[in-house]
Amino acid sequence: MSTFSGLTTAASGLAAARRGMDVVGQNIANQKTEGYTRQRVETSSIAAVAQTGRFSMGALPGHGVSIDGVSRLGDALLDARVRDTLGASGYWATRALAATTAESALAEPTDKGLANRLTNFWAGWQDLANTPDSGAAAASILESAKELAAHISGGYRTVAAQWTAARGTAERTVSQVNAAADQIAVLNGEIREALASGRSANELTDRRNLLAEDVARLAGATATLETDGTLTVRLGGNALVAGGDARHLALTGSATIDGAPRVGVAWESVPDLPLVVDGGELGGSLAVLAPAADGGMLAQLAATYDRVATALAESLNAQHRAGVTASGQPGGDFFTLPATGSAALGLEAAVTTAAELALAAPGAGSKDATNADLISQIGQRATSPDALWTDQVTRFGVATAADVQRAKVSDAAAVGAVGAQQSVAAVDGDEETISLLTYQTAYQAAARVLTAVDEALDVLINRTGVVGR
Repeated sequence: MSTFSGLTTAASGLAAARRGMDVVGQNIANQKTEGYTRQRVETSSIAAVAQTGRFSMGALPGHGVSIDGVSRLGDALLDARVRDTLGASGYWATRALAATTAESALAEPTDKGLANRLTNFWAGWQDLANTPDSGAAAASILESAKELAAHISGGYRTVAAQWTAARGTAERTVSQVNAAADQIAVLNGEIREALASGRSANELTDRRNLLAEDVARLAGATATLETDGTLTVRLGGNALVAGGDARHLALTGSATIDGAPRVGVAWESVPDLPLVVDGGELGGSLAVLAPAADGGMLAQLAATYDRVATALAESLNAQHRAGVTASGQPGGDFFTLPATGSAALGLEAAVTTAAELALAAPGAGSKDATNADLISQIGQRATSPDALWTDQVTRFGVATAADVQRAKVSDAAAVGAVGAQQSVAAVDGDEETISLLTYQTAYQAAARVLTAVDEALDVLINRTGVVGR
């Protein structure tokens, strides 16, 4: 073994310690960078050269240290868990937000809600039954009927506007998923090239993982790490990103709450092939936008407004036609409904004057108010519009509470998963400081070894044969 080999050993120690300090500096610099995963230098000892035969010098030390690479200290299983929990959290958070927004618009149970307006409407008929010759009571009924019809149509329009807004949100989410897929595909190519050439792809991998988490939160996507270092991202079992190729999504279906077909997602290149998206914010939006028959909360609420309007018109019209006016004329329809389209939007008061009110029973005289009293009791029937509305509000409130609770649970799970991920991958300032001191000490020690070998060689080369003269 050459005396000069000590210089090589010490130099390799210097290089390894310097690379370690560089990596620690990178970690500290990115301590607050979103998605950054801490790194460590991977080293291994260089074994001694095997020697046999006459000139073997026996057991020899190794030849220093080899820098094998810079590794990411992340965990693929924890990363996958984060993506799964983010997909669930995005789904339930979207549903919960839509439900609480719609619930707030219902304003139940308050004096601004439909239930209170229906109660006041029937109470007005009772007042009119008590004082059938009161012009003020009659005028109050006519005005209350107009306000009630306007409130029902206004409630329907509010739900329809929220549905339209939710569809716009779904379109934006699709655009975000497509943009993220394109970026992941580009990063896949860069990472594959870097690994094939022996370069580090750690920072590129961090950026790609962050994008994969975004796609998981947006659409509930899953991801698989391939042997060549690329990440395959799937939606509904189909590849959204594979290697350097990305596919785009397109939102399909009706643009209005009462239109058809159902709002869904398909591949942009094959619009006739629907894609099942049941996770993430996009999956939550599609669930909110679903038809009433498929459990869409907004469509069900709009349909309830239509049923309430129909029940109100049919029940009141039937009873109003059973009576007569003060002049003895048979009562006509009190409300009108449209022949086609939404009943809630087309509900209008047909009676516009007090003389058209059929308050009396046939043959009971002009001062009779029997029919008005019967009309006031419509709200107490099991099939009344009041009962329909109360049932919907109750069921909607229970469903909203369930969605909110699921959103809280899934959010807590996501926070826990991110915490577990960061416990492994996040940069710890104290740990990095200790690592920095360790590498600094190693660098100084290697430098001292280098100096010692240099001094020994100086004596050997320049002073051999002259010592002691």
